[in-house]
Amino acid sequence: MKTVTLGRTGIVSPKNAFGALPIQRVGMEDSQRLLRRAYEGGFTFFDTANYYTDSEKKLGLALGEVREHITLATKTGAADAATFWQHLDNSLRMLQTDHVDIYQFHNPAFCPKPGDGTGLYEAALEAKAQGKIRHIGITNHRLAVAREAVESGLYETLQFPLCYLATEKDLELVELCREHNVGFIAMKGLSGGLITHAAAAYAWLDQFDNVLPIWGIQRLTELEEFISFMANPPVLDDAMRAVIASDRKDLSGSFCRSCGYCMPCPMGIEIRQCARMSQMIRRSPSDGFLTPEWQAKMMEIENCIHCNSCKAKCPYSLDTPTLLQQNLEDYKRILSGEVQI
Repeated sequence: MKTVTLGRTGIVSPKNAFGALPIQRVGMEDSQRLLRRAYEGGFTFFDTANYYTDSEKKLGLALGEVREHITLATKTGAADAATFWQHLDNSLRMLQTDHVDIYQFHNPAFCPKPGDGTGLYEAALEAKAQGKIRHIGITNHRLAVAREAVESGLYETLQFPLCYLATEKDLELVELCREHNVGFIAMKGLSGGLITHAAAAYAWLDQFDNVLPIWGIQRLTELEEFISFMANPPVLDDAMRAVIASDRKDLSGSFCRSCGYCMPCPMGIEIRQCARMSQMIRRSPSDGFLTPEWQAKMMEIENCIHCNSCKAKCPYSLDTPTLLQQNLEDYKRILSGEVQI
């Protein structure tokens, strides 16, 4: 079983980590079975967040008894010190623990630093001194903020999107983390569901010995596939490279990663799915996206008032209103039979 050491934290994890955002969508009983099976199957690193509704509670209930054998990473989206402490105390209670191994600032628009006026980094240092957190990390979708955090020397881990659709700038960030001995936690290894070949995704990320992928898992079948990779890791051979090359060709350019930071839409548009419907409907069983429910959601795009709020908040600088309109037009052609999928 391959392992990854997360930079100067010294934390060692199998080359598989559990991303607990999707278990928000799983019932309590099923989530308990899923999390316990993950632990039994070899997962020891579990990542969640204060904002993931009941995810922390589910983790605490399922894994509280084996706390000493696992690594827990969670996040705060606090904008001030008072909220930071509220989030941390809530996380500790929900996770049924007295400390968090890695406490991460959750996708801030800036790099929190001592003396920046927010009190956030000072609060993290105090929490560390109290033993409530072991290591300070940051997550981000913005290259500039991520680079600043790594180069600052203030952060022990960085969580950033990384998959085989990555750009050269993304790969430079991986090396920057290596140079600064910062642990790199890779989120969105399946690009929010656009990548459907898990073995190819795993094999590509396996090239980087300083990168720990976290997989967003909500089904037992998905979990068993990733557990199987621990004993028999997929190899980046010619067949895998062909899959990756095909996907890069199909998905190059502007595409929505479904990070959700554009949400909520004032008109109720489900942006993070609707803005990439053309790709999802061709890469997944299409019937699930042609239901009356999804047709109604897609037609909501016609109510767009072009306030550009989504465009302003997109960490990838996408022209989201235009993407929404393009996806709607394609969807209508598919519904009419003009376009075959």
